[in-house]
Amino acid sequence: MQYKILGDTMPAVEVTFDAPGESMYTQSGGMAWMTEGISMDSNMRGGLGKSIGRMFAGESLFMATYKAERAGTTIAFASTVAGEIMPVNIGPNGGLICQKGAFLCAQESVNLSITFTKRFSAGLFGGEGFILQDISGSGMVFLEIDGNKVVKDLAPGEVLKVDTGNVVGFEKSVSYEIETVKGLKNIFLGGEGLFLTRLVGPGKVILQTQNFNEFAGRIIRMVPSK
Repeated sequence: MQYKILGDTMPAVEVTFDAPGESMYTQSGGMAWMTEGISMDSNMRGGLGKSIGRMFAGESLFMATYKAERAGTTIAFASTVAGEIMPVNIGPNGGLICQKGAFLCAQESVNLSITFTKRFSAGLFGGEGFILQDISGSGMVFLEIDGNKVVKDLAPGEVLKVDTGNVVGFEKSVSYEIETVKGLKNIFLGGEGLFLTRLVGPGKVILQTQNFNEFAGRIIRMVPSK
């Protein structure tokens, strides 16, 4: 398969299949357009258990798989918010841990499952960072970035503390934990979130400049209520 990223503000990734049988999958409703010669199959990829897990991780219960019936067919998957689409080539010995909702689409050889942060309380009260996505296997995966992406390579032992909503993903060599902001004054008067994600190298970390959930919350607060 081949691909190209189209657009700037609300981008899409357009995939061209080189041979019959090549396929991509996405969450239900993720496809934007496609040419003739592509079949669609909606299913609970990985079974009911994994499907329910993906739902808690911000994805739909059903996934849609699109398979080429002939060479040269194209299909596009569009982002849901303003930002970027980041292509990542997953190697057989690699993989990523990603924030819920970061997954856009991938080749069928890429696996998508869920993983949990180490602190259950962070998921109950932090709102973000409790349930994460585990991306493994081998092949291309495309991630949604809110705003612009920032990629950092952490040295062994290097620490980076990030607001949970600004984390897109990180390599599995990076260790992580959710920590509470220290000090009651900082919690109530600082204007920041209650929890931070603490990332420790070595490995690559993908960040985003926009936290769409926080942005949506600000818009909701401005809407007049009766």
